[in-house]
Amino acid sequence: MSTYEQPEFHSKVLLRAVEDLSEKYRGMFSTETIERYIYESYTSLARTAKVKTYLPILAERFAKDRLRALALAQGKIDSDVPQVLFVCVHNSGRSQIASALLTHYAGKAVEVRSAGSMPGLEVNPVVVEAIEERGIDISGAYPKPLTDDVVRAADYVITMGCGDVCPIYPGKNYLDWDLADPADESLEQVRPIVDDIDDRIQALWAEISS
Repeated sequence: MSTYEQPEFHSKVLLRAVEDLSEKYRGMFSTETIERYIYESYTSLARTAKVKTYLPILAERFAKDRLRALALAQGKIDSDVPQVLFVCVHNSGRSQIASALLTHYAGKAVEVRSAGSMPGLEVNPVVVEAIEERGIDISGAYPKPLTDDVVRAADYVITMGCGDVCPIYPGKNYLDWDLADPADESLEQVRPIVDDIDDRIQALWAEISS
């Protein structure tokens, strides 16, 4: 039985996630660590999620990504592709755009994460529409809080208007991009922001892949 308070409706899904991830990371992380990551992820997403129905699934996805980042940071697993983290305030606009575009250009040649210093309720629907115009589907994206594990795993950390919220670790490439915020803007106003980010992403990918 979990030592964490379990939401009644979602407890079975969360417990199954603990079992699945405990098997995946057998010999790397204890069941207690897996459980803590699952329930902390659930709790942190529940604070801001606009729709709660899919929280267990999102919590499992979030915990899985954080555990992979932790394993990378601790040298328990290796990766031969660069790790890139985009951070903005709400993880609902700029960092989601950047993450989607880099993933689009680089595919599996890079591992991309995004996070927010103060996660919003949902990804900005206008941002989703603007990205869809480029043939990129981010309808399954969701705002995530910034956690230390994803920063430690990153080779590149790109911040966008969120101040000095990222921990500084040696050996990483830190960039700060001064970008307009697409929050509360129309589709016509968001398109130039996407264009600006697109130019920066292409330059970043050229640097990473050179």
